[in-house]
Amino acid sequence: MDCSRCLAGVPDAAHFCHRCGLDLVPGDTRGQRRFALAPDEPVASFALISSIMPREAGRHPQTYRTAFTITLVAALVAAIFGAMPIAVLIAAFAIPIVYITYLYDVNLWEDEPLAVTGFAFALTGLLAALFTLLWTSLLPLTSTLRAPDGTLLAGPQWGTFLIVAVLVPVVGELIRQLGPVVLASRPAFDDLMDGVTFGVVSGVAYACFDTLVRHWALLTGGLVDPQPAQFASLVFLEGFIKPLVMGTATGLAVAEFSGLGRGYDGFTARYFGAVGLAIGANVLFNTGTYLLGYVGTESLSLVLQVLWGMLVLSLLILRLRTVLQTGLLEGALEAAAKADHATDADMGFCARCEMPLLPGSAFCSACGVATRSWAKQPAAAVVAVADAMAAPPPEEAAAAPPEAGTAETGAEAEERGADE
Repeated sequence: MDCSRCLAGVPDAAHFCHRCGLDLVPGDTRGQRRFALAPDEPVASFALISSIMPREAGRHPQTYRTAFTITLVAALVAAIFGAMPIAVLIAAFAIPIVYITYLYDVNLWEDEPLAVTGFAFALTGLLAALFTLLWTSLLPLTSTLRAPDGTLLAGPQWGTFLIVAVLVPVVGELIRQLGPVVLASRPAFDDLMDGVTFGVVSGVAYACFDTLVRHWALLTGGLVDPQPAQFASLVFLEGFIKPLVMGTATGLAVAEFSGLGRGYDGFTARYFGAVGLAIGANVLFNTGTYLLGYVGTESLSLVLQVLWGMLVLSLLILRLRTVLQTGLLEGALEAAAKADHATDADMGFCARCEMPLLPGSAFCSACGVATRSWAKQPAAAVVAVADAMAAPPPEEAAAAPPEAGTAETGAEAEERGADE
């Protein structure tokens, strides 16, 4: 498209004209922006599949949507009829299996399946199982909460609350960051969307093994008397809400580690802020589910916990879609910039938002900042860069003919040798 003020050609993804700085997105339409991966959805949407599976959102999202629906229905039916071992197994492994299948479909592991599944899933799952065994053995939460008739035996305890609502979210999030950060630091996986995906994988892996450890009694106890509302709510909370909350929160943090622009950003202030946001979301989730466990009957408390988890998940999904939209904008601008640059090394990046700059940019196409407002480079650095750009490539320098007056013929060399 063309800028309406200076008529410069700008890519469709640009928010500002790179020549004159005109805002290309009117204020009354910003809230209605379409999600670039799924044009039929707005950015401000609770659509799950296009959020946690961004690379396939525009191709066949219905495949994964159907897979999630089938596994959810199967787990709920098993729980309603009292087949809790089957229900817990399906709930624990449903999302991880579907998500690993997604990684295979889009070849997100760049032909390195062992490295990706090992760091993002197996490592997190092993550490999650060990950590959950540790804190549940020190403080068994479900053994004395209610009597067999459902009567509350005690109210919330400060020690238990601090462990469940503070210690577990903090340590758990640090565990979930390990594998994805190792992967995102590799050149093949430093893309922002890769960081989001690895974070989601790590989150659902943690939730999977956490569910298996915490509900081992249900897993090995055989059939139980059907309690539809209670068991269905438990399966939905532990098998679907919890892994999505953990995965989305971790994905947001790893996305900031990957960052925008060339390469990965690493351990920046924005990354630590995102980790804090992820921890805060898990603190909210655990705090709500713990306190609501003491409200009314056990079935009512589980229903309230599900509603609370859905609220936290909704907020995380909105934030994740915003991060993905930013990453998609980066990709569009980078592709447009590469089309006009000979090499990727010649391409500049905005010092404020790290988006790629179009050739001859006076303004950043993403954030609108004037390029002249940046801090100046030291003079020595400017001269060094200019000299490096002016110097011919080594291959051309070696093949270039000698300048006139500098070449020495064979006769002259023999005459000089005789004189010496």
